[in-house]
Order: sequence, then C-alpha cells, then structure tokens
Amino acid sequence: MPGAGKTTVGRVLARQLNLPFVDADQEIERRLGMSIKDYFAQSGEAAFRDVEADVIAELANGRPMVLATGGGAVLREANRDALHTHCTVVYLRSTVEELFRRLRHDRQRPLLQVADPLRRLKDLFRERDPLYRQTAHFVIETGRPSVHGLAGMILMQLELAGRIDPAQVPSPVDPGVNFAP
Repeated sequence: MPGAGKTTVGRVLARQLNLPFVDADQEIERRLGMSIKDYFAQSGEAAFRDVEADVIAELANGRPMVLATGGGAVLREANRDALHTHCTVVYLRSTVEELFRRLRHDRQRPLLQVADPLRRLKDLFRERDPLYRQTAHFVIETGRPSVHGLAGMILMQLELAGRIDPAQVPSPVDPGVNFAP
C-alpha cells in the first residue's frame, strides 16, 4: 500500500544485503521525464500502468537488487506473475489507520488527492490486500517497529526460509546496525 515503507525499508535492506536498491516509481519518472503525478494528469492511470508494467517486467528479470514497487503494481496480473516468479516478494502490511497517519499531508500521490483520502485508502486496501497476499512470499505486519526493526524481521524471514545465506545477515550485536523495535 502507499505509505507502507517500501522505499525506506528497501533502502536499509539493500544496504544490509550489499545489493543495489531500485525504486520502480523513480525509474518510471526517469524514463517519462516527468513526475508520476504529472503523467497521471496528462495521460491517465491506464497509460501509467502500461509504463509501470514494462518497467517491472524488465526489473524483475534483471540483476539481483532490492526493488520497491508502487502500491498499485499488483493491479496487473502480469506484474504479479513477474514479481512472484522472478523475485522474493515481501508485503509490508499496515493498517489503513497507520497508512492514513503517514500519508495525510502527502500531496504527491494522485490516487489520494480526493475529498476523503481515508475512505479512498480503505477502498484501496480492500481491493489490493488480497492481491498483495497472492503475490507475496512473506507478509510482514509493520505495526510500529523502527525501519531497522522491519529490515531485521525481513532478514530473519529470508534467512529462515533459506532465501539468503546466514553469513549475509548482519548480527544484531553489530554496533553499526540497530535492530531495536
């Protein structure tokens, strides 16, 4: 969902795994030469979703990385398939109330520029939550842990599932890494 922390947690996770971090929305904006908000206004959501699908297909089949997608990427079956097949997908699941608290002053997200953004978030959650769950290999309830705490939970799940080598996982006693929630 928008505001779940995909980019923030993704950056920390990438640093801890010594992998590049890619934000799909930033890559889309780079290719478009304009903001997503402006492209949405100019060309509409369907055109944006076409560009997003092309970018996700390319990134999902590319080099190893930590990839943060936009919240609506799961709306296209091709995106869900590409991500689930070629990536290890982690769904950062937040409550609608928590998302609203984080996003209430955000003016950059086109889908939330409505009279009742809380109602819009509830509608998006109802529509997207089943799609996120279908796509994800892991679901992490975000609650209120710190960014480093969330990254630590993800690393632990990846290690327990055999998706990463335990030697890649920073030790919680490493003075350079804060895992405290």
